[in-house]
Amino acid sequence: MKFTKTLLTTALFSLSILSASQMAYAVSEQETQLQQGLEAAGRGDFATALQLWKPLAEHGYAQAQYNLGVMYENGDEVEQDDFQAFKWYQKAAEQGYAPAQLNFGYMYHNGQGVKQDYFQAVKWYQKAAEQGDAQAQYNLGGMYYEGQEVKQDYFQAFKWYQKAAEQGHADAQFNLALMYDDGQGVKQDHFQAFKWYQKAAEQGDAGAQVILGSMYYLGEGVKQDRNLAKMWAGKACENGKQNGCDMYRMLNEGK
Repeated sequence: MKFTKTLLTTALFSLSILSASQMAYAVSEQETQLQQGLEAAGRGDFATALQLWKPLAEHGYAQAQYNLGVMYENGDEVEQDDFQAFKWYQKAAEQGYAPAQLNFGYMYHNGQGVKQDYFQAVKWYQKAAEQGDAQAQYNLGGMYYEGQEVKQDYFQAFKWYQKAAEQGHADAQFNLALMYDDGQGVKQDHFQAFKWYQKAAEQGDAGAQVILGSMYYLGEGVKQDRNLAKMWAGKACENGKQNGCDMYRMLNEGK
């Protein structure tokens, strides 16, 4: 099960302690400064990005705190420091900023900058997932599937994978297909399994491409079609899947 995090972001955040006109001006200035930092980072000028973001972060601007966390985690213009990354992610996460909640949970999950704590990982993944963050939904589904700190629960795993899959998350689409295929957390349904394998395969997931080729070959969940079976096996082979290469060779020989 793969667990990942997000990188720099441009999402908006507003302060609530100023008058309406002051707020509009202040937020506009902060957004401009944030955007300038993103443009600098995009061209590899992390020194300028740091100079622009650090004052914003110190004044409580969540996206800047988050981006500072990313810089410390990656060692961009600053010495790589998981403790500092953890600190800045925490500040942004506690303000309800979903990408920071995801990365904060990820650091607890992997013991980066803090003692490994699956309970805290679940807590923060859940917060981000409930805000619609697809990666957090996927990670949370994985923890329910594996039973990490939470009781193993295929129904909850299915629920969170489905939410992420519906947002186009390829790994979640693949895992959702597996659960339909095996009848885990949902009634077994090869048609639905095929549907989600196809979505993942179309995004380049080699594992899904192999299985899709097999389903076309066997006529499982879809009408049998050796040409399409061969096509998907070939794509999987091109993506480095040896079993895709083996299937393609077999189909090419007319077996």
